[in-house]
Amino acid sequence: MTRPPFPRALTAGLLATGLLLTAGCGAEVEQKAADGKPDTVTVSNCGKEVTYTRPERAVAYDVSGAEKMFALGLAGRMRGYVMNKLGDPAIKGSPWREKYTEVERLGTERITREIVVDANADWVLAGWNSGFSEERGITPALLDKVGVASYLHTETCWDYGKKNARDTDVSPLQALYTDLDNLGRIFGVEKRADKLVKDLKNRVAAVKKTWPDKGDPAKVFVYDSGTDQPFTAGRHAAPDSIITAAGGTNVFGDLDKGWTTVGWEPVIKAKPDVIVIVDYADQPAKEKIAYLKSLPSLKSVPAVKNNRFHVMSYGDVVSGPRNVTGAEDLGRYLRSVGR
Repeated sequence: MTRPPFPRALTAGLLATGLLLTAGCGAEVEQKAADGKPDTVTVSNCGKEVTYTRPERAVAYDVSGAEKMFALGLAGRMRGYVMNKLGDPAIKGSPWREKYTEVERLGTERITREIVVDANADWVLAGWNSGFSEERGITPALLDKVGVASYLHTETCWDYGKKNARDTDVSPLQALYTDLDNLGRIFGVEKRADKLVKDLKNRVAAVKKTWPDKGDPAKVFVYDSGTDQPFTAGRHAAPDSIITAAGGTNVFGDLDKGWTTVGWEPVIKAKPDVIVIVDYADQPAKEKIAYLKSLPSLKSVPAVKNNRFHVMSYGDVVSGPRNVTGAEDLGRYLRSVGR
């Protein structure tokens, strides 16, 4: 894997001074900042040990990046965020919607290297193929060349790590906790991160206590979009963990994929009890539900026959703290239909 960047000149200078020290929790710190917190820290990202200086002009991409930062109280350390207009409804429904107004929106489409450079950013948070992309010319290696550090969402390491070292065999929720812990260390807000992760885990544990004592878990199909082929969630996408935490099972949880396309025949064969509809700007949930009901081939599917559709915001189904809200809401829905 290409090492997420840390300016080479600074790295060489620090190592030359012999200031490298070992800290607890497996982190390596090099010197103390004025507030007594480490000025540099080493964390594991997608299987590689990466050293960062504490960012001051961070740029985050999409809901995943922005809300991990907001949840940790890091809006003031951000230069801005980039988000496609499709995410606008997710902003309106976000518990951090005020933070979205406080931090500059640097773009309304995909994140680009030009946006990052023009913003004078020193650090970027995004996912592989959901932000960083070789085809679009914005990767950790390319940002490294212009002196900008980067961190990849752990949820996407399974894809990025194919060519390199991998530590990707974790659930999407565990990947979220890893990111929050790492961001806490990178930005020097470890206590805040610890508290947030503990709270999220406690909420997931509370949902699990509502699971039915008997019966098989409800089979759930995630429908994001698509007509010829539905776009859905494999085991590396956040909905897989959301569904599991809610007490269901993802019918495509055996796919070694994140978000991916499948055929309609596998959906029919899976016989989902519930269909989760992802709602965002250009594809309202009502239209998606109407479309699924109009397909003759799906009329025998239990979820369609019993009209069991559960709508979830785009902001709840991409990696971020709202995944737990998604699990709570889905859990309540499953209990309401006796599952």
